[in-house]
Amino acid sequence: MSFSSQIKEELEKKVHRDPGREALRRAFLDCGTISDPHKAWHLEFDAAGEKEAGEIRKALAAYGITAHQSLRKGKPLVYVKESEAIAEFLNVAGAHQSMMEFENLRIEKGLRGDVNRRVNCDTANINKSLAAAERQIEDIIFLKNAEAIPKELEEFAQLRLENPELSLTELGEMLDPPLGKSGVNHRLRKLSALASELRKD
Repeated sequence: MSFSSQIKEELEKKVHRDPGREALRRAFLDCGTISDPHKAWHLEFDAAGEKEAGEIRKALAAYGITAHQSLRKGKPLVYVKESEAIAEFLNVAGAHQSMMEFENLRIEKGLRGDVNRRVNCDTANINKSLAAAERQIEDIIFLKNAEAIPKELEEFAQLRLENPELSLTELGEMLDPPLGKSGVNHRLRKLSALASELRKD
């Protein structure tokens, strides 16, 4: 059974005393559809004419639901694409069971979107860190071959060379005495600047 059919089956059993809610219930039963929420958020009413389309939009607006209108095969089409507005319509029309199913799916999609955004962000940060580590290793190898690593940075440079996978914080913790992230970063920038100068020469 499609989601629209499920809603209509639920609404067939409801009758509202409130004329506004009843008008929306009848409008959906007469000419409304909702797309499969797994694929898209889309509620529409295939109105018989401009007068009916106006009445549907007015009835929706009374409950704070903003609808848009277009033409399909010369006939007015009233539609809503905002998921919150669709959930509110289901609530107002009386399809509470379908509304709960719709809301659960909205939450699930929202959580999945958050996870994907975080994963993408983490991946970008990891790639950025790896690229930075590669540049640091290249600079240290260049300086080592040129015998140009300052004596006070030799131990640090060797540690970085042997541990390219470590973060700046982890690298700092391996030093004796330990060094904070900003201190490690300062030393790496110093080595990078020195390598850059030597490459110019």
